[in-house]
Amino acid sequence: MKEREKYYSFAMEGGTLTVRLAGEIDHHSAIGVRSEVDALIFEMRPQKLVLDLSQICFMDSSGLGLIMGRYSLMKELGGTLGLLSPSDAVMKIIKLAGMERIVKIEGTGRRTDNETK
Repeated sequence: MKEREKYYSFAMEGGTLTVRLAGEIDHHSAIGVRSEVDALIFEMRPQKLVLDLSQICFMDSSGLGLIMGRYSLMKELGGTLGLLSPSDAVMKIIKLAGMERIVKIEGTGRRTDNETK
C-alpha cells in the first residue's frame, strides 16, 4: 500500500481502490482525507471503493459525512462503495445513522493485533 499523510494508505488492485484509514475521523481529519480520497477516485477511476475502517479508533458525524459523500460520488461515477472491518464502536455509529442499509459492510468487530498483521 502507498502511504499518504498519516491518516491513510491506499492500494489499487483490479478495479478496486482500497483506502485504509487510521486514527480518528473528526472534523479536522475528514476535510483532508475527503479531498485526497476524491483525488484518488478521479485519478484511478475504480469500479469499487473500499474504505478499510479497521484502524479507526474514533469517528464522529464527520466520518459519516465522509462515507456518505464517497458513496454519492462513486454512485455518480457508476461505481460502488464498501466498508471493511469497522470496530464495534464505529459500527454502532454506522447503524445509528442507518448506513448499513445503504453501504455494504464486510467484516465487523474489532480485530486483534494478530489479525491486522
